[in-house]
Amino acid sequence: MTTTFPSQTPEPRAFLGKGLAFPLAVTPHGRLAATAGEAKVEQSIWLILSTALGERVMRPSLGCAAHNELFGPANSATVMRIVDQVRRCLTDQEPRIAVLEVTAELPASDGNVLLIRIDYRLRSNNAMTNLVYPFFIREGV
Repeated sequence: MTTTFPSQTPEPRAFLGKGLAFPLAVTPHGRLAATAGEAKVEQSIWLILSTALGERVMRPSLGCAAHNELFGPANSATVMRIVDQVRRCLTDQEPRIAVLEVTAELPASDGNVLLIRIDYRLRSNNAMTNLVYPFFIREGV
């Protein structure tokens, strides 16, 4: 007979991770906010896409090379390079997801932003979801 103690019972979504919220926030009780589960995976994706390669001193391989295209020509070749870089960085740096599709759209209302839609599957529970990331392509112009 096996005895299971309450402290040994696994949390239902523990495999997705738990940690500090990004960006850092303080709870009403004065503690640092934490996230877990699917929200933690989504925050990780945002962190990877928001970080340029080489930006983190201790982890220069963390980030997305799409930032190299920031001042590139506004044409379909640049958009395809950005889509490819997003797919590569998420496939390489976020092992909790399987990237299904990455698409990009230039909305007619704002030519300075490229909306990148990422369809992905959480590997541990096969839940499919998506995320739309706004990539500002002419921010400094």
